[in-house]
Amino acid sequence: MKTDSGKFRLIAKTFHGLEEVLSNELEKLGAEEIRVLKRAVSFVGDKTLLYKANMHLRTATRVIKPIHKFTAHDTDELYKGIQEVDWSEYITNKDTIAIDSTISSDDFKHSKFVTYRVKDAIVDQFFYATGDRPSVRMMNPSLRINIHIDRNTCTVSLDSSGESLHKRGYRVGETAAPLNEVLAAGLILLSDWDKKSNFIDPMCGSGTILIEAALIAYNIPPGLYRKEFGFQKWKDFDEDLWDDIYNEETEVEYEGKIIGADISDKAMEIAEENIRNAGLRRKIKLNVTPFQQFVPPVEKGLLITNPPYGERLRPKDLEGLYAMIGERLKHNFAGYDAWILSYGKECFDSVGLRPSRKITLYNGALECKFQKYSMFEGKKKDNYKKDK
Repeated sequence: MKTDSGKFRLIAKTFHGLEEVLSNELEKLGAEEIRVLKRAVSFVGDKTLLYKANMHLRTATRVIKPIHKFTAHDTDELYKGIQEVDWSEYITNKDTIAIDSTISSDDFKHSKFVTYRVKDAIVDQFFYATGDRPSVRMMNPSLRINIHIDRNTCTVSLDSSGESLHKRGYRVGETAAPLNEVLAAGLILLSDWDKKSNFIDPMCGSGTILIEAALIAYNIPPGLYRKEFGFQKWKDFDEDLWDDIYNEETEVEYEGKIIGADISDKAMEIAEENIRNAGLRRKIKLNVTPFQQFVPPVEKGLLITNPPYGERLRPKDLEGLYAMIGERLKHNFAGYDAWILSYGKECFDSVGLRPSRKITLYNGALECKFQKYSMFEGKKKDNYKKDK
């Protein structure tokens, strides 16, 4: 689906609530004809932008390239539509494929059956032409193919990312409920952090928010740690172009401090390991300190944290935990903007502070709120809810 200029349309996928953030990222990368969709952003670019999008986008989970669109009302029409593509342009009969199907249709109700028919159409095309066929391999295939059926419109796309882009490559350990890297980056970008002030996560777990904050502050591409992207196996892969993009110097100076703490010794060990693996050991400071005793070592800044919700982690006193968070914010974090991601109205009610912003996001299947509390210096009576 190329344009006359040799550019083509691409789609970057993301999570609900992060579409506008992703759109802004794409605009800064030089994308054209940007359109915000549901959990995705469509845009136009060339091969350079395709490579850069995978390397630099912080809030995208995948970047796919649509190559064919057709109408189908049953699996026979689906089969014929898939065979309209000359698959020899993209793979050989010795390659491997993986197929992901996303369906919103009354005529196609079983994604696995759709996947089987798409696979049959592709391998049959090779078998009739060569007597041999590519095989299916879910892990590390030569080509990952995305099939999207909306009612009766079928879109065939090539997945340029391979594994989901949230798999940055720096994580070597994780705690019981790790935050997705794309969501963590999204939280920071949604906060409108100036990338100059201090940054704190006092309940940092395995350190994901801290690492993503450091990558943003120092302008380090999140794809730098990845061993491979899907497009590197494509027939038209330009290794010289990719080398130039990969080796481009983007890092900037950051004068603030990035500080994390957690009550758990084990969590701190995991965070230290992840931070070391990301090459950020000198850029992030860690302390084993419970939030009850944590006093920010720097004046003013941004705080973002993702406390336990009581879903996968079940603290004995969830209301007490959130009441303590509110109390510590009120007394120790004057001059800070504090953002909390959590699930359940009861948690936020227990904080006892009046939020200045509320954003709905999803952490996995959980509908969460990301709420901002501006901790004014001195007394500001309307900053807090009165006890009922």
